Amino acid sequence: MNRKARRRRRRWLALGAGAALIGLVAGALVASGTFDKALRELTLPLKHEDVIRQQASEKGVDAALIAAVIYSESKFSDATSSAGARGLMQITPAAAEFIERQSGATTFEMEDLSDPEINIRYGTFLLKELLERYDGDEAAALAAYNAGPGNADKWGGSGLDVSDIPFPETRAYVEEVLDKQREYRRKYAKELGY
Repeated sequence: MNRKARRRRRRWLALGAGAALIGLVAGALVASGTFDKALRELTLPLKHEDVIRQQASEKGVDAALIAAVIYSESKFSDATSSAGARGLMQITPAAAEFIERQSGATTFEMEDLSDPEINIRYGTFLLKELLERYDGDEAAALAAYNAGPGNADKWGGSGLDVSDIPFPETRAYVEEVLDKQREYRRKYAKELGY
């Protein structure tokens, strides 16, 4: 066997050993459940579950719905949109002022929306108000959360059929949140208090 063939053979043996090691590590991670948890955190993150559970209980809003809205709005990252919406649940300044007046807050400042606890509290307050407005109709409440109550009213309000939403972005948003709500309920039942 010439030198070139020996090098090629050593390379293949090293690759085979590396693949076997990767297989052993992956097998151990799968067997321990660590891999599933890590994959779940990457594909469907969940943070601040204690605040989500507390707000869900306090305001009577489904915890999985809150988590799904956060996922769809910000993927659990503090952000500010081009429209000025802030934080995990993307609260606009106008919505924050409305929530402040309705909830009796007196010391609120816009920078507070970067605080996950305040943002989730305000976002859940808004979700509760919208769910009450639309008689518990989650699709209508989500359409209003995304495109405003005026639009949700025009599209049918309570009893809104998602396929009748004329704004493609809002229709996709409502579909995504409802889909993620089911996933959060299934994959994070314990963490969300089910």
